[in-house]
Amino acid sequence: MNRRRFLSSSVAIPLAAQAPQRRRPNIVLILADDLGYGDLGCYGQKVITTPRIDQLASEGLRFTQAYAGCTVCAPSRCALMTGRHTGHCLVRGNFYPDLPLRKTDITLTEVLKQAGYRTGLFGKWSLGGLGTSGYPLDKGFDEFVGFFSQTHAHNYYPEHLLENRGSLLLRGNMGTQKKEYAPDIFTDRAVRFVEAAARNRQQPFFLHLSHPAPHANNELGRDTGNGMEVPEDAPYSSRPWPKPEKNFAAMVTRLDRDVGRVLDRLKQLGLDEDTLVIFTSDNGPHREGGHDAAFFSSSGALTGTKRDLTEGGIRVPFIARWAGTIQPGVSDHVVAFWDLLPTFAELAGAPAPRDVDGISIAGALRGAPARSHEYLYWEFHEGRFQQAIRMGAWKAIRNRGRTALYDLARDVGESDDVSARHPDVLARIEPLFAQARTESMHWPVKPGEGPPERR
Repeated sequence: MNRRRFLSSSVAIPLAAQAPQRRRPNIVLILADDLGYGDLGCYGQKVITTPRIDQLASEGLRFTQAYAGCTVCAPSRCALMTGRHTGHCLVRGNFYPDLPLRKTDITLTEVLKQAGYRTGLFGKWSLGGLGTSGYPLDKGFDEFVGFFSQTHAHNYYPEHLLENRGSLLLRGNMGTQKKEYAPDIFTDRAVRFVEAAARNRQQPFFLHLSHPAPHANNELGRDTGNGMEVPEDAPYSSRPWPKPEKNFAAMVTRLDRDVGRVLDRLKQLGLDEDTLVIFTSDNGPHREGGHDAAFFSSSGALTGTKRDLTEGGIRVPFIARWAGTIQPGVSDHVVAFWDLLPTFAELAGAPAPRDVDGISIAGALRGAPARSHEYLYWEFHEGRFQQAIRMGAWKAIRNRGRTALYDLARDVGESDDVSARHPDVLARIEPLFAQARTESMHWPVKPGEGPPERR
């Protein structure tokens, strides 16, 4: 495929070209960590209660075919922030924790800040630590409270956090104490950010609440069964479940409560109709900290979990609400994380970088016809090199030189490899495994594992 032709479709449409022109929205992006497609009531969960997120879905647009940037957190967040899929973005795996974004990597936050937005990040970042070129305050954020590193983000009771360019000491967690729960702090700061922004309504704001739940604390060890850290396991205390499952369910319901706190403050301050709220997850459900993703059917009808390129590892919940603008409903429009940068740019009336892979879904949010990707691409470098492509309803996964093909229209669980029955489809997809990616010094392809040679 001609790469220039593919990328040209992602150039944002200036807001001035639309009619009628409307006020630029505030944008709230809430990102869960390792929340599965089937972990929410509005996506079919039967046991764990998530009333506030379910309400958000009933009031907004619930996407059924939304995709994370990758199947683990750092590359997924890189794709989200830079508008480039893992064949082109800098971070393509978790092998180098906190590999910092470069000065040349333009983030969606930098685009919004340039357009006049006040910006804040509270929670997990994973794309550059203090003193690096990828630090949040150097990538477009005005305010930041979060973890020191990706590994530090596993700890729900840290003794300190970063606050802008300084340290926030949490004395309640000193020694063996566990009195200050990090997600509570991030939600408190997010609410305070909204309150401060409401005092200056002439300036739009971008709030990114990067919530760490329900990720496990991997430092506690898988075998101990206590890696799901939460202050209490209510409202599931009396359930006859293993302790890690009670805690996991409690973490998801507590996440739901935190989302509700932000939504309530927006409504109380009269910001509902001025604010686009998006809720999603960075990848599929985990099997860590003593938790079994199958216990609550966290992947729903999908196959696989975190670290898989099957649908269960990359298809995620995605809900968008903008009162008075987005009509409530369900959308099967295919959307990927790298679409958010051009979408936010269009809504802000700002130009998007020309080298992004994303396509704005602003039209789809408003119920208008929207352009679709010719294909979506992922690659993953943990353990062995893997690639995946979705083209229309076809999904191809390449692993160790062999490509499996699935028809998602009739087999969303990817149980029937139809590659032998559709050699014509495979012939169209195979060259894309090479054409969709650029080489990377950080993520070299091992001999025998790489894509077909370019032709």
